[in-house]
Amino acid sequence: MTAAKTALVIGGGIAGPATAMALRKAGIEATVYEAYPSTADGVGVTLAVAPNGIAALEVIGAAEAVRGVGQPMNRSVMADGRGRRLAELPGLEGLPPSLGLWRDDLCRALHETAERQGVRIEYGKRLVRVHEEPGGVTAEFADGTTATAEVLIGADGIRSTVRRLIDPNAPEPERAKLLNFGAAADIAVPAEPDAMYFVFGRRGFFGYWVQPDGRTAWFANVPHDRPMPGRQARQTAKAEWMRRLKEVYADDTPARDVLDHTDPEKLVVLGSLENMPKVPCWHRGRMVLVGDSAHAPSSSSGQGASMALESAVELARCLRDLPDPAAAFAAYERLRRRRVEKVIDRGAKTNDSKALGPFAKTAMRLMMPILTRTFLTPERMLGAEQRYRIDWDAPVTAPALQPAGGRI
Repeated sequence: MTAAKTALVIGGGIAGPATAMALRKAGIEATVYEAYPSTADGVGVTLAVAPNGIAALEVIGAAEAVRGVGQPMNRSVMADGRGRRLAELPGLEGLPPSLGLWRDDLCRALHETAERQGVRIEYGKRLVRVHEEPGGVTAEFADGTTATAEVLIGADGIRSTVRRLIDPNAPEPERAKLLNFGAAADIAVPAEPDAMYFVFGRRGFFGYWVQPDGRTAWFANVPHDRPMPGRQARQTAKAEWMRRLKEVYADDTPARDVLDHTDPEKLVVLGSLENMPKVPCWHRGRMVLVGDSAHAPSSSSGQGASMALESAVELARCLRDLPDPAAAFAAYERLRRRRVEKVIDRGAKTNDSKALGPFAKTAMRLMMPILTRTFLTPERMLGAEQRYRIDWDAPVTAPALQPAGGRI
């Protein structure tokens, strides 16, 4: 009854190995093809996996591996640059804590778990073109090799090659007027070990937590007059960026101490925060998108990895239960689009809050303690996102019918 027995998964970041594990659980043989020569070590900075993402990891048998490299976060603390606490948001009652971790650690844990489960991952395979036939699809890679299966899944990130093959007119990523940096400082600033801290500084936004090894993991979002691609940002020396960051956060605590204890050579320069606008075409023929290639929210949402993990599970369910790729892909999009686009919208609004002017920041400092006890409680803000669960055992119905599966 499955729509396919074999699949090519293009991209070995977060969505790729997660999708392959979910497909394997659904009885579909999947091979992951990664463009880089190895796991993406040292790529990216910190991220969070929310409780809904952890639930998706449980489905594919990867939760314990990810918990092994993550740090439980039971609450979030909002503060201003003077160290004044504006609000504290506890985790949602009855849910496990979010996990704070480094992107490369998450990728490594997913790769290792996938390989233990029998998933084959091939490195150095950069997709260049695809050939579709009535019974299958063939991927052609830059090294001259090819691979054929019944379906091809684009898990190749925000600058997806598969997205352009599906729709040459697909939108490009959008960049916010916020530059993104991160690293780990050789200092443990005063902080509770189970809390993420978010600081609305005088001239920039700063997030951090203290790791068990005594270092402080941090990221910085700095308003900039124009968007800047990562490649362009990295043309400026890291030492120069560090000098500028120290100027931006000179009056903010604990950012100035964290930066003073950060090796400039360890600074990760990412350029502007990015997100995907709403992608009109998620699938065509035997090709479909998953994760950031279809729905990349800003990292400000805190849900990018979790949305990718959910979509991996949902796509596998649809391919498991429906008789042909067209029906499976349509059901998958129907089950996912509305949910992920809400997260994209929230991430964009959060970006806006990080670039507030002095007057707005003063108003926020005065109002936030009241709002977080009334209108902006954790349950109202995040309940629908974090309590969501996909029922793996529920059958998926055809798109014209009422779906079974995701529930709140």
